Amino acid sequence: MSGSSSALLTVAGLAQLAARQAQVVTRTQLAELGVNRFHVASQLSARRWQLGAPEVLVLYSGPLSPDTRLWLGVLAATAPAAIGAWTGLALHGLRGWERPGMHLVVRRGSRPPRLAGFVVHESRRPAPEDIESRRGLPVHRVERCAIDAAAWQTSPRTAVGLLAAVVQQRLTTPERLWEQLDRVGKVRFHRLMRASIADIRGGADALSEIDFSALCDEHGFPSPHRQVRRQDARGLWRFLDAEWDLPGGRRLVVEIDGIGHMEATRWYDDLLRGAELGPDEGTVTIRLPAAAARIEPLRVVRILERYLQRT
Repeated sequence: MSGSSSALLTVAGLAQLAARQAQVVTRTQLAELGVNRFHVASQLSARRWQLGAPEVLVLYSGPLSPDTRLWLGVLAATAPAAIGAWTGLALHGLRGWERPGMHLVVRRGSRPPRLAGFVVHESRRPAPEDIESRRGLPVHRVERCAIDAAAWQTSPRTAVGLLAAVVQQRLTTPERLWEQLDRVGKVRFHRLMRASIADIRGGADALSEIDFSALCDEHGFPSPHRQVRRQDARGLWRFLDAEWDLPGGRRLVVEIDGIGHMEATRWYDDLLRGAELGPDEGTVTIRLPAAAARIEPLRVVRILERYLQRT
């Protein structure tokens, strides 16, 4: 066998393996193909190859491509390991939610080598059934990626927004997210995520309005009129979420916008809907995000106090 890298790639199966794994191979894979440690040492000494991790080699010199780096992380870890969370979501096609680092999920207790640029998450649920192939890489299914990424955030608003985004970009459905959340059990923001997924799904039980109503009751606000009919400029009947009668014949209307209102088409329709209801000097209308009653209830309370105490 020649000492050159090109000659080594004529070894049966090596070129195919290298192409499949973005030019990254393990020492064990090389040995199984008949490439002994002396040939490996020769390639490293000549700087034709480079050592990516103690047991993993890159079969070219120079800067590593993004795919090479992902393969390096996967092959350096003990199986089952998978690209997940934010990096997995990007591989599934999520746009506008990029985060730094390459996120790798490994079994709790395993000790993969430290690699620059990687964010390693240890999981008690390696769940091989959650892994699928993307560009040949082991990647968590989009639902697992989304629930993990949401649960690993410190911001509840980020968690809620992310779940909405994966549905809005048609990467999954609320039903599949719900099923995945049931499977993972108790994780951070579990109750918030369940409520948010219900909002995304359409709120069959008007969950966002129920939360808002419960918040009003808890803080002693008078009960509003619910689902008040109002005719718009086109003669269509609209239903308002909550309406209070204020002193002096004035009214306060609160519209509860679930996560679905974040979609561009819903936002467009909501703005026109508000305009079509027409001017009314005796009515003050405010819009509140449904998740606010769960994430920042006291902020919502202060807003209502300000409006309801006006004369």
